Amino acid sequence: MRAVDIIMKKRNGESLSYEELSFLIEGYVSGDIPDYQMSSWLMSVYFSGMTPRETGDLTALMMRSGEVLDLSSLEGPLVDKHSTGGVGDKTSFILAPVAAACGIQVPMMSGRALGHTGGTLDKLESLKGYRIHLEQEEILRIMEQTGYVIMGQTERIVPADRKMYALRDVTATVESIPLITASILSKKLAEGAQGLVFDVKCGSGAFMKTREQASLLAESLVSTGKAMGRRIIAVLTSMEEPLGCAVGNFLEVEEAWECLGGRGPEDLMEISLTLASRMLVAGGICTDSEKALSLCREKIDNGEASRIFLENMEAQGGDVEWFLENTGRWRAPAGAVLEADRDGYIQSINAYETGMASVSLGAGRSRAEDPVEPHTGIRFLRKSGDFVKKGEAVCEIFALNKEQADNAVAQMEHAVTMGETPPAAVTRIIREIF
Repeated sequence: MRAVDIIMKKRNGESLSYEELSFLIEGYVSGDIPDYQMSSWLMSVYFSGMTPRETGDLTALMMRSGEVLDLSSLEGPLVDKHSTGGVGDKTSFILAPVAAACGIQVPMMSGRALGHTGGTLDKLESLKGYRIHLEQEEILRIMEQTGYVIMGQTERIVPADRKMYALRDVTATVESIPLITASILSKKLAEGAQGLVFDVKCGSGAFMKTREQASLLAESLVSTGKAMGRRIIAVLTSMEEPLGCAVGNFLEVEEAWECLGGRGPEDLMEISLTLASRMLVAGGICTDSEKALSLCREKIDNGEASRIFLENMEAQGGDVEWFLENTGRWRAPAGAVLEADRDGYIQSINAYETGMASVSLGAGRSRAEDPVEPHTGIRFLRKSGDFVKKGEAVCEIFALNKEQADNAVAQMEHAVTMGETPPAAVTRIIREIF
């Protein structure tokens, strides 16, 4: 085979065989096929698409391009959740211990912040001592102890995706449904998950801006995952506004802890519990989503979920005493407040603008190599639908210096829209696909 013939075939809109895709992926990982040819093939896929069979074959080949975790010694159903990215999205820290308390075992491989979206691993690393780079023996031990583990992707797991994603990022081929599907599923299946729940977000703060785009991705994830023998549920959720009240690394872990104590913001609690309950359904713990939801709430009310959260923190090297002592206290040194410029109702809070303001504070990244600041961020004191008086605080800013804080306040002035009448109610859970 020749790479140029495979590129030409896909450029002309034809389907590729498993053998052709295998030649391409194996050759790229080994270095026999150069970046410029893979870039050309990626662009051909971007314009010509892939059939469901091709997408499944690509996913399987990418998954097998490196190590696949062997979690067969674990007894419970192995179910994970994946979010397509958003602002203030800390649901993983809530649903993982909740699902674990209900009997699900959760092997979760997560990523870092990039662009306006936050990263699960960066948030966890704001915790003193918390380790996200683990060997398989450690993963098994921690899951046996606590029911879940949150880890980073190693160089040995799905190397095809790591190389291809870096190339897609600089060749304008990120927004391809088949390539996104294969990228997400290959990592999730390599971590050993038997069932998956996808939180596919749409809106200003999501990569998929419209419901139509989000639905296409969700349908692709579900159909491809099912074809590979996994139980898949996708939930479309709104990301027009930041999720919860905290945006920033340590701030978001704090808020997740509040949710596990039953004190979290309504929107964050709703989405977290919905996703957790679907994990129970995907794992066969419950057949009815309402019963699953009730069981999830019970595990929060009786304190089991919060206990498991702290047990996992300790098992992954985190300093539990440090976390409890610093919750509500650890903040970047320069503070500022966005005040309402008039009496009225908060109509909306733009998620994308909020995300970019948090990046300017150092809580996120503009480039993959940028460091993040663990104790900077934004905390909302009021959300959409709330009535505020002129001069009343809408959100707090935590920055490294006064210049950063002032710049973030200016950005948030554009993010928050005021009006004289209450805004229409917002639908957070848009639809489910299974």
